[in-house]
Amino acid sequence: MPDPEVIRLSVVVPVKNEAGNIAPLVAEIAAACTPLRPFEIVYVDDGSTDATPAALAALRARHPELRVLRHRVSCGQSAAVRTGVLAARGDLVATLDGDGQNDPAFIPALAAALAAAGPGAGLAQGQRVGRKDGRLKMIQSRIANGVRGRILRDATRDTGCGLKVFRRAVYLRLPYFDALHRFMPALVAREGFSVVHADVVDRPRLTGRSNYGLFDRLWVGILDLAGVWWLIRRRRRVPEMVAGEGAE
Repeated sequence: MPDPEVIRLSVVVPVKNEAGNIAPLVAEIAAACTPLRPFEIVYVDDGSTDATPAALAALRARHPELRVLRHRVSCGQSAAVRTGVLAARGDLVATLDGDGQNDPAFIPALAAALAAAGPGAGLAQGQRVGRKDGRLKMIQSRIANGVRGRILRDATRDTGCGLKVFRRAVYLRLPYFDALHRFMPALVAREGFSVVHADVVDRPRLTGRSNYGLFDRLWVGILDLAGVWWLIRRRRRVPEMVAGEGAE
């Protein structure tokens, strides 16, 4: 296991009942992140009832960079992401969905985009092209993204993409609520940080069926949308500190 003091990147993967997708995706993440060494892979098992825990345990010997956290009962995708970020030891955090639709090969490009944007950038947001979801879900997602974009003005085409790279310290400043991960661009901007975007190629899930993903439907997330709009409207200027008495 790498020295926790020198880990550059933590890759956080929330999963629920994804036993068949664990081994191939962990191998892909490890290969993709090799240029970003030292890194860690933090899987958060969100109360799986299938063979996901066994699949993760079996990989620990082959992948010493793998860490596994487990919720006793399912708490949702945002909760799993938060658990992983709180436990992360890298200053940079990458997230991706555990079903294999997000290709980890794009993580280095997102990390590079964030670095190129400088310390004032808090998030590199992936935006899917060539989506492999069903037609109904794509229509629902397009409508929801359009409404969200008009209300929040977050300049992001696809906030539902699980592929993101962000500064852990910025994430920890955000208000936590269910579905937070779908509003990160607007909330990062609320904290005074910029957001950069990069297209990422979507692909079919490796095996199984979706266990998350309903929150991109407008009628499910409308209260969250109203809450985020309220938070943005209520934001006040962050005080700028100046040298004063007793300052070094």
